[in-house]
This record gives sequence, structure tokens and C-alpha cells, in this order.
Amino acid sequence: MQDQPLTVTRSMDGRLAEIGFDTGTPANALSIEAMQALHDCALALQRDRDVTAVVLAGRPDRFSLGFDLKAAGGRLEVGLAERRELLSIGPRMCRAWAEIEAFTVAAVEGWCVGGGVALAVSLDLRVAGRSATFYVPEIERGMNMSWGSVPRIVNLVGPAKAKRIVVLAERIGAERALAWGLADEIAEDGAAVTLATTLARRAASLPPVAVRMCKQGIDLYANALSQAASGLDRDQYLLAMTGEDYAEGVASFLEKREPHWTGR
Repeated sequence: MQDQPLTVTRSMDGRLAEIGFDTGTPANALSIEAMQALHDCALALQRDRDVTAVVLAGRPDRFSLGFDLKAAGGRLEVGLAERRELLSIGPRMCRAWAEIEAFTVAAVEGWCVGGGVALAVSLDLRVAGRSATFYVPEIERGMNMSWGSVPRIVNLVGPAKAKRIVVLAERIGAERALAWGLADEIAEDGAAVTLATTLARRAASLPPVAVRMCKQGIDLYANALSQAASGLDRDQYLLAMTGEDYAEGVASFLEKREPHWTGR
């Protein structure tokens, strides 16, 4: 049974595919079903040899506020094997987008939070609206950042800035994201999709097989160690779930109050 409605739209302009997603929640949050749908969309794009470039956009007011903790609720209160399988959906979604051979560009408007950041950094480029904000609050919920995103963030901004994003949970506006390498271009608010489409259209105008081979070569060099590291974060998350600070972090978030950490 689906927790929330989901709309994934796809349109084609020559060799350019434009994908938009709307989970039907105010936060454009990612439920398990939404992540599965985005995973399946990415697999379809992987198989489509007519696609040379892809633009992915959330809603015009926000990209996504990430994993829907409230909707997940008791679904994670299952046995270890079942919980581990459920927690693999987010990493699989991001990996599917990262493994698309076509050139990919994320258009980010408004808030891009947690799992939304994990999804956005799985693409080749990110275009941010001027008021966009990137924010990784997982540590404030008593958990680690996961979905294979930490190696990708480190590749983009380096280890010191990655620690400011992931450990200090700093909110990164568009200008700072551009300076750090988390974003590649800034557009005026409401125009991120337009600029992302311009970049993607350039890729779509080039020889399709050469685009795929060049991208694959760069990714193999850049991500040589990422796969080894990215497998750790799901089990780190499982470990975090056994602690009191995880329960307190989630409860304080849902109850909109300050957390009280114990280190247990």
C-alpha cells in the first residue's frame, strides 16, 4: 500500500529526457514508494539508448526535504534482515541515478534536505535557484548520513567542507554551494530547470556514444574508492537505530522540540 501519492513525469525533447517528481506532500518527502518509483525511473533511463541527457527536478518550490520519517513509522520496526532490506531502497535509488550513462543535471529550487541532497549529488551537475538551500540534518536526528552520499559529497567539496556539511549540519545557500562545488550553476529563482535544460541540451547535441564513454571514464577515475566506502553507511545507520540518541533525535524532530542527547 502506498503511503502517499507520487507523480513522476517524463517528457522527451530529441535526446533530452526531462523528469519531474512530486510526492504529494508539503515537503516533497521521499517515502519508500517514492524512492522505489524514482529507482525504477532511473533504471528505465539506463536502458533507453535514445536518451543522451537527463534533467531531474523536484517541485518548483522545493526539491525535496528527504526521507519521510513520519510516513515510515512502524514499517522499520521489523526484524533485522527486513529492516536492512528496507534501508537499501534509498542507496539503490541513488546508485541507479549515478549509474545512468546519459549526462544528468539536477534542477534544485528551494530546500534540498537529507535524502534530497543524496539524490541531487548522484547526478553529474546541480543547478541551484538563487534561494536554494542544501542541508544535511541527519546528525541532528541521531543518525549518520547514508545512501552512499558521503563519498559523493567528499568528491565534490573535499573532506573539510564535507565535514561542515555532514558533521556540523551547516545550511549551505546557493552562493556558498557554488563556491564549494556542491552546485555548478546558479539560476534566478524559478529558472533552475531552464538553465539545467540548457546544459543538458548541450550534452544531448553531442555524439551519444562518446558522451556515455567520456562520462563513464571520468566516473571510474573519480569514484574508484567510493563504492567500497558507500557500503558501510547502511549498516552504520542500522547501528545508530539501536541507540537512545536515535530515538531521541527522531522524537524531538517529530515533536518539534530541542533534543536531549545522552551518548547512548
